[in-house]
Amino acid sequence: MSNDMMRPVEEHARLVADLIAPTEPDLVPLEHAVGRALATDVRAPLPLPLFDNSAMDGYAVRVADIVSVPVSLPVTTDIPAGRVDVPRLEPGTAHRIMTGALMPEGADAVIPVESTDGDAHLVRIDEVPAVGAHLRRAGVDVEAGQVVLPTGVTVGASQVGLAAALGMVELEVRRPLRIAVLSTGTELVAPGNGVQPGQVYESNSIMLATALREAGSLVDTVHFVHDDVAHFRAAFAELVDHDLVVTSGGVSAGTHEVVKQALTGCGVEFAKVAMQPGMPQGAGTYEGVPVVTLPGNPVSSLVSFEVFLRPAIRAAMGHRNTQRRQVTAELAESLDAPARKRQFRRGYLDPRQGTVSLAGPPGSHFLSWLAGADCLIDVPEEATHLKRGELVTVWLLGP
Repeated sequence: MSNDMMRPVEEHARLVADLIAPTEPDLVPLEHAVGRALATDVRAPLPLPLFDNSAMDGYAVRVADIVSVPVSLPVTTDIPAGRVDVPRLEPGTAHRIMTGALMPEGADAVIPVESTDGDAHLVRIDEVPAVGAHLRRAGVDVEAGQVVLPTGVTVGASQVGLAAALGMVELEVRRPLRIAVLSTGTELVAPGNGVQPGQVYESNSIMLATALREAGSLVDTVHFVHDDVAHFRAAFAELVDHDLVVTSGGVSAGTHEVVKQALTGCGVEFAKVAMQPGMPQGAGTYEGVPVVTLPGNPVSSLVSFEVFLRPAIRAAMGHRNTQRRQVTAELAESLDAPARKRQFRRGYLDPRQGTVSLAGPPGSHFLSWLAGADCLIDVPEEATHLKRGELVTVWLLGP
């Protein structure tokens, strides 16, 4: 097939995205919401802070009582954090107060302990405060009814902390996709066992399963499906309760491409995509289950995941940020690329210099270079040679 007949990367990405149905909302405890996307806006049921409180350890005072300094005021009570029976501050007096404690009625400022002699009975004040000094007003952070977490935000530690501070115990998030990873190849051997000439250790299933989990999905793996159509279909029949099945291997033009043989004409379309690595791809529905078939070379498989699967599954699970963060950088060296193919080269980004260097050669079997890279260099289809110093788009990798 000529390059002119190849499917553009963007077209195949849309096809994959259209296959995967959005997941439904799920109300879960805060600790189970981490890593998932909010299914609805979260509105504050109450303000933060909930009440006027002290921002410092010190003394609650009336500014009108401190016209000049030094001045001494009798300390009439202590207000630790958590005290609820706080008495009113009378004119000409001070209350000793701790950080976070409820401000007494009548007080309009806090004098930090560092600006006093720290006495517990008759405090000498050495600073003239402004009204509102060192005082946190109720609602200054969050007003009741305010949208504090919008739909699609990925829940992490700070989001859980905010929800808990607002008295919430549950969040409505989108259900994670349940995905099966099916790795094919009679030549595959489980790591830890001996290999004979012609055999290789199977790495794609654990690699893809890890990538899918990092993206937020639930994953089941099926290892070592032999290059036999009946065996493949039998293995697939056990996976029909999944939201998506991802296969690796068996999609090229050879005579023992079991995935292609088993699924061609059964709802899954195979095509050559104008990219390197990862040209042979497939996508469709088999036995009512969406299927995405990735090439078997490890680098091709993982790059294909980044380009097609990761954005699609994160969108289906409701995440606002579906794409890897992208930056522009200068090439630290020249590179050559195939004509009319969008190339994804492994790279090392130097954010201080704003440059990106190549990590190894472009071949799809150089897995060690991908393991060491921190980005992918996105080389456009129309570029066959880029010079040092030219600007390129860089996809940042990582969790």
